[in-house]
Amino acid sequence: MPEKPDTGHPPQPEPETGRETAPAPAPAGSPASAGPPASAPAGELTPLGNRLLDPRSLRGLAHPLRIQLLRSLRHHGPATASQLAERLGESSGATSYHLRRLAAHGFVEDAPELGKGRERWWKAVAQGTTFDEALYRNPDPEVQGAVEVYLHEIATIHTQELNTYLGTRHQWPDVWLGASDMSDFTLHLSPERLRELDERLHALINEYRTDEDRGAADTQRIRMHLHAFPQHGEN
Repeated sequence: MPEKPDTGHPPQPEPETGRETAPAPAPAGSPASAGPPASAPAGELTPLGNRLLDPRSLRGLAHPLRIQLLRSLRHHGPATASQLAERLGESSGATSYHLRRLAAHGFVEDAPELGKGRERWWKAVAQGTTFDEALYRNPDPEVQGAVEVYLHEIATIHTQELNTYLGTRHQWPDVWLGASDMSDFTLHLSPERLRELDERLHALINEYRTDEDRGAADTQRIRMHLHAFPQHGEN
């Protein structure tokens, strides 16, 4: 019998303390990518260190709060359930429960080196997520339901991030306002040409992932959203 998506909140809040052992993460191989296929078995890590989703791990992740928790740990580093609850406006019982569910699917793990006493810290196992396009063709209705939840939540996060920047852009120096970009383009391409373009854009972006830039004094974290999709209408 296929595993049902685990999307509910716990019946009662659970404490963030305790030393429950999280299952081991998947073998080694910003939010999420649904771009070109990655050269790694589903459930493992891609060469760039992203977690490649398979049906089981997708069902484990496809919950709005879990996606937000994982995103927060990736962007801000290790945290406790209470810290994440305060940051996301949730109860510590809810964040603690969903962190354990993320751990059960290998997305997060304990950071015992940071804890004091019974305080439990969590960290992300991988710094990115890649959506395996085979999930689009999976016939299981529960997998398709998880696909819808996951993709719409990522789209919501992208919109929120852009709106946050637009609402706070006056706080940035002019040099950053001039360097930022909000563009859209209309092209006429075959599926093969669109895939080629997508792969080339991803490759170019990855050329800018350097430790040298990360450590420079004048750098900031940059968010880039890449959306490419077909539309009905005149060609």
